[in-house]
Amino acid sequence: MEMHPFYQVLDPYLIWFYRLTGRAGVDFVIGTLFLVFLALVIGEFTAFLAFRLMRKHLGEKTAEAEKYHDLSLDALKAGNKEAYQAANKLAKEAFGHSFFQQAALSAAFLWPVFFALAWMQYRFLEVEFPLPFSGWSLGYIGIFILLYVPAVILFKRLKRKLHNFRRLKGILHNLDQTNAPVCVPEISLGAKEGHS
Repeated sequence: MEMHPFYQVLDPYLIWFYRLTGRAGVDFVIGTLFLVFLALVIGEFTAFLAFRLMRKHLGEKTAEAEKYHDLSLDALKAGNKEAYQAANKLAKEAFGHSFFQQAALSAAFLWPVFFALAWMQYRFLEVEFPLPFSGWSLGYIGIFILLYVPAVILFKRLKRKLHNFRRLKGILHNLDQTNAPVCVPEISLGAKEGHS
């Protein structure tokens, strides 16, 4: 399988991390860890950019959903079933828009993973690691996922201590305090971890 030109440009830099010690298993783990953290940082950065571009519109849609929800409750209390149904329908539509915009933020966090796995496919498609005490083995995708999940958890904890990520959390906190509440997906920006 011939490598895509995009990956041919990146290949010499990425493969360097897979050749550090000369021991294939150790180098594979080191290289894949580098690729995992690279995907995490790029994903976090693009999710932040996407949020910056969408935050005003997302805040407006969230405020609209709240407004219509409150109107529907007022209509229900007043006993006006038609007004309740109309306001509730509008609230559901606004919530749907907000929900799918938030899903797009999650996608902005995850897209680098697919590029990393595509590059790994060119390099490590036939590589398998046998699992001890079983007849099973893991390919490059299994190893990547086993390293990615703990890396996300570690990165989430580390970013609280890093200056730029604390600043991002402050921006999101201020937005929550000054505008309509915005629900940001936990995996992408960590805005709903609790404010300190």
